[in-house]
This record gives sequence, C-alpha cells and structure tokens, in this order.
Amino acid sequence: MIPVPSAKYRPMQPVVMPFDMSGRQWPSRQLTAAPRWCSVDLRDGNQALAVPMNIEQKLEMFDALVKIGFKEIEVGFPSASETEYNFMRRLIEEGRIPDDVAIQVLVQAREDLIERTVESLKGAKKAIIHLYNSTSPAQRRIVFGLEKAEIVNIAVRGTKWIQDRVKAGRLPGTEVTFQYSPESFSATEVDFALEVCEAVVAQWQPTPQAKMILNLPDTVEVAMPNVYADQIEWFLTHVKNRESIVLSLHTHNDRGTGVAATELALLAGADRVEGTLFGNGERTGNLDIVIVALNLYTQGVAPGLDFSDLNGIRAMYEKVTKMEVPPRQPYGGDLVFTAFSGSHQDAINKGMKLQKEAAFKGQWDVPYLTIDPKDIGREYGEIIRINSQSGKGGVAWVLETEYGLALPKPMHKEFGPLANDHADKLGREISAEEIHALFNEVYVTQPGAKYHLIEFHSESDRLKPPTARGEAILNVDGEGVTVRGTGNGPIAAFVAAISPLVGPFEVIHYSEHALGTGAKAEAIAYIQLKFPDGKTVFGAGRNTSIETASIGAVVSALNRAGKK
Repeated sequence: MIPVPSAKYRPMQPVVMPFDMSGRQWPSRQLTAAPRWCSVDLRDGNQALAVPMNIEQKLEMFDALVKIGFKEIEVGFPSASETEYNFMRRLIEEGRIPDDVAIQVLVQAREDLIERTVESLKGAKKAIIHLYNSTSPAQRRIVFGLEKAEIVNIAVRGTKWIQDRVKAGRLPGTEVTFQYSPESFSATEVDFALEVCEAVVAQWQPTPQAKMILNLPDTVEVAMPNVYADQIEWFLTHVKNRESIVLSLHTHNDRGTGVAATELALLAGADRVEGTLFGNGERTGNLDIVIVALNLYTQGVAPGLDFSDLNGIRAMYEKVTKMEVPPRQPYGGDLVFTAFSGSHQDAINKGMKLQKEAAFKGQWDVPYLTIDPKDIGREYGEIIRINSQSGKGGVAWVLETEYGLALPKPMHKEFGPLANDHADKLGREISAEEIHALFNEVYVTQPGAKYHLIEFHSESDRLKPPTARGEAILNVDGEGVTVRGTGNGPIAAFVAAISPLVGPFEVIHYSEHALGTGAKAEAIAYIQLKFPDGKTVFGAGRNTSIETASIGAVVSALNRAGKK
C-alpha cells in the first residue's frame, strides 16, 4: 500500500513562491513569435544514452541540427572526456560549423575545467560558454554543505575565471557569449536565484549590444507548469539590466508537463528555449523542441525550424541515439495521424474532401488533425487504419486513397462491417493491402461462387426507344451456360437474360469510374440490386471494358445475394 502522500511529500508553492502573483500578466498573453532555439541533443541528450554517441554519430547529428535550422547548438562538455574534447576540435578544424551558428559548451565553476573548455574553443567563430552551479536548498544542504553566500561566490568566481581568459585574448577571433544557469532553479527560492544571477550579471557586465544569457532551468519538474511561469514572470519583473539579458528556459519532463511549462514561461516573457529532438534526456527527458515548434506552426507562427522531413529527422535520431520515438509521440510518432475510431475516421474523411474545395482558401480545417501531415512529410495513407473498432468511412477511405476505389456511400455500410469482422477474427489491425484483397475476394474474384462471367457482348438497334440485345456466357457451378435478353441498354438486356435463371430483381444503384489512364486502363463498376423481399446487395466488377465490368458487377451482386 502506498504511503499517505501528505506525510511524505510537501507542495512546492510555499517553498519557492513566497510572493504575491495576483497581478500576473502571462495568462492573458498570446505567443506571436518564435523564441531563440538551442538544441542540447549533443550534450544533455547524449549523456542520457545508455551508450553515448561516438564522434561519427555526433557529427551526423550536428549536421542534421544545422539543416533543421538551429543557430545555437550545445555540442558537449569538452572538459568531461577526450571524446567530447576531440569532437569539438573536429567541428572547428574541419570547418563544419556555419558562420551563423554558435556552438555552446557546458562547464562547471571549476578553474581547471574552464581552462580545458576555453582551449577546446580556439578557432571557433561564435561560441557560448555555459557556466552552471546548483542553487536549491536540497543541493546546498545534501550535496555541497554550503550556505547561500558560498553558492553566490562559486558562481561569481567561475564567471570571473571565464571573463579573465576572454579579456586576455585566449579566444582571438571568437565572438563569445556568456551564459549562466542556477541549476535547479525551479526548486530554488526565487529571490535567492535572482540574487545569484544578479551577482553574476554584475561581474560580467553585459550591455544591450553584447547581451549575456541567463538560463533558468526547470531541472527537475517539482510543481505545476503555471508555477514555473510565475517564477519566470516574477524574475523578469525584478531583475536589473533586463535589456542586456536573454532569458532562457530549460525544462525537463518529470511531471509530464515540460511542453506546458515552456509555453507558459514563454508567455511570461522568456526569450529562448533549450531542448532536444523528441524529448531525449535524463529521467523522463528534456523538453521536446519538435512539439513546441510545431505547436507554434499550427497557430500560424513560423517556428524558424524546418521539420518538413520529420520522418527523415526521426530516422536519423533513432539511428544515432538507438532510441525509439514512441508511436503516440506528438507529431513524430507512427500513430499520431492515425484514426481507428469509426466516428473519427468519418470526420477526417469528410474534412479531407472538403479541404480540397476553394472555399477553404488554403486554411487547414480538418477534424482531429491539428496539422496537415504533408507539411511535415507524412502521408495521408497513414491517417486512417483499420481494426475491429473502425467505421465504414475509414474502410472506404483506405480503398480510395490507396487504390482509387471510390465506393458509393451506400456500399460503405455493406463492406465496412465485413472488414471489421475480418479484423476481429484476426485479432489485430489489418493493412491496406489486406483490405484491398478482402474487397477483391468478396466482390470481384469471388472464389467458390455459383456464377462467373465468361463473356458478354451486346448490339443496339437504333429504334425509338433504342433496344439492346445482349448475350452472356456464364460458368454456373462449373458448366457453361448461355443467356440472352433485350432491354434499353446492355445492363437491362443482361437483367432480362439472367432473371429466368435466378428470379426477379431490379438495379437500384449504378456507378463506375476508371482505374488509371490509357487504353489499357481498367474500369470498375458498382451495382446495387434489390429483390422482391426487400433485400439489397452490392456487387462490383473490373474490366478494361466498362460494359463487361458492369455486367460483372451484376453477377457479383447475385453471388452475394446467394442466388441459386
């Protein structure tokens, strides 16, 4: 039995929010522009892998991040290992870093590590040196055993060590931006986080022309996302020299609300976002930058990142990280554009058809789909998939989009349940190929059926009204049978010819369309018959001759009706 939570855990607000936020502004704001983005895949994401990426894999990832459009990329922790250091040197010495991309490196507030980090950056055109130290009460008490003043001193001393090396010309030709993070900001008393950051700002002396970055991490999610937004808004309304500061976010996903925390904190006034592709990172992961960027996109805001080939990006990510994108991961998962529910399928089907009309003027408005799958390189064929819970509209959608079979709407009610029953018997989803094969078996090839059309031809007399004479050769239970009849057209002539054999019936629906183009293209016909007892049944026929296809559809329906 789980323990009583109030006896073991305490809520965060009394600890980190000892201030009045009744005048908060962020709830009434709207996001109208994208933030600055920084990928931390090669550092934060990499350190979370069971088997970290090797240098070649890191290079592949770096090139992909540049192609996506990231202008700031945290490439690693050069002082942590030879692999990290050598990767940095290869990026610089091989000229792989575009002039407009800044590489970011992480370092603790230790002089030997700062020295090694500065060495690794020689020759870089643009660099962000990211210094951090932990600030929360738990870290101060449990990990370091230090008082607040000592924590402030660590941060200021580390800043000065970096500053001294930059001023001494240790990185000639490099445009250096300084970034500081009070690690575990989200669990730190916000007034103390402000005190530490302002001490660092006072040491670095940024200007509006040469800003520094203050990164306020939600290192471990310990409260609801609105609390993080309040922390950010309070910080921004109290920090000095705001015009010289880029306020950056770095959220994790321990409570499953990393995206929400980031979006609310952007409303609170933040300028920049750090995160990873598909949310890779320690514990439950970092912020998924793909989600936040495409969330902006669906609201009409250009994100500044190119995810038009999300399948290719995902393939790269899975290859180099050995991680898998979950099937329900927003935007990137296999099933996020897939509907199994019948009512959802019907709504999507109708929405997609109406989307093609000029009245929409390009505006996306399809039920259950927040984004056009084509915009991120996904296929419409992925949208609707069939299992025993699927609806008739979904089955028809698959046949039309994958195979060009435009079943008449009344036919949906007949074939849809057949596909559902087939999936139910198999106990799994059925593929488009299996649905198509089932349609052909039920309506076209009909193995074991009583009647099979061998041949049909007709002649028309130019009378008023015109008269058609039709002759058909059928295989009936393995024997050849010839029937003849007349009517006002080929179908009516065949009905008259076959009725003495099977009994009376009438054609109540007929439609046909081509399957492809060219002289050898097939046509398909759909016919619905009605019998004296009120029973109705559909049939379908395929042939390069539309006339033969139509007669085949009548034979198909008679077989479906079980005529003897």
